[in-house]
Amino acid sequence: MSEYSGMTVAELKELLKEAGLPVSGKKADLIARLEDAESPVETTEEVVEEVEEVEEVDDDFDDFDDEDWDDDDEEEYFHVAKQKPELDDSTKAALEARKAQKKVQPKFRRQEWFRYKRLSRTGWKRPRGDDSSQRKNRKYRSPLVRVGYGKISAARGLHPSGFEEVLVQRPEDLDGIDPTVQAARVGGTVGGRKRALIHERADELGIRVLNRRRGL
Repeated sequence: MSEYSGMTVAELKELLKEAGLPVSGKKADLIARLEDAESPVETTEEVVEEVEEVEEVDDDFDDFDDEDWDDDDEEEYFHVAKQKPELDDSTKAALEARKAQKKVQPKFRRQEWFRYKRLSRTGWKRPRGDDSSQRKNRKYRSPLVRVGYGKISAARGLHPSGFEEVLVQRPEDLDGIDPTVQAARVGGTVGGRKRALIHERADELGIRVLNRRRGL
């Protein structure tokens, strides 16, 4: 019986974090991951044999001709979290224009947001009432939302990186995403275990997750 069987999941995750290993999965997966990490210590003779083998490989590599190298044999690796979308020139120009518009756009706040803390945390709502100072556009009041503040339509709904966001609730939702122009955003109600499965599936398909959590 393994020494980790009597430990709780929280204790197993702490050991995995100290070893720099992933903490996702069931308790059996955590125990198996810790047992695999405990590799036997190599003896001095084994280390000497490995060094001699490496020296022999280096000698053979000196005789290797660069012309015989096949680029197709080299596997391409990339960090999925840093993947960029494939955008045309018009979309890039639209994103830059939207970014410039956002710098000069005022903040739209609710009526009397400065008086009540709960209103300062909420979004915009059209002011009502005959005596509303904000509705009458009086001085020192927050501006009203108007059509003239609208952003450029070509970049509407796009993430600042240029990706089109697709809401994902389960790993199967990733199958219909185009990784060149679309990115996944995991729903806020998705649990940690299913979120880890979504992250793994996204890495396999080369899809960027916009709200990826560290440690999963």
